[in-house]
Amino acid sequence: MTKSAITKDGEAAIKERLANLKFKERPKISEAIAEARAHGDLKENAEYHAAKELQGLMEAKISEIETALANAQVIDCLLY
Repeated sequence: MTKSAITKDGEAAIKERLANLKFKERPKISEAIAEARAHGDLKENAEYHAAKELQGLMEAKISEIETALANAQVIDCLLY
């Protein structure tokens, strides 16, 4: 795979976004799933299915960002 150039500031911003998804948003979705699960029958529980779908989208986004970081080459961007 080709490495993508990224500045240090860009890398920091992406890492911050990743941390937000992993440590703030992911737990919120887990709580929503647990709350929806407590409502009973999962077959007809729209809240549960919506939360599970959101969880899948969130995990895909986390994976996408982790892959982008793994394939990034951090460069110094100096202006002359």
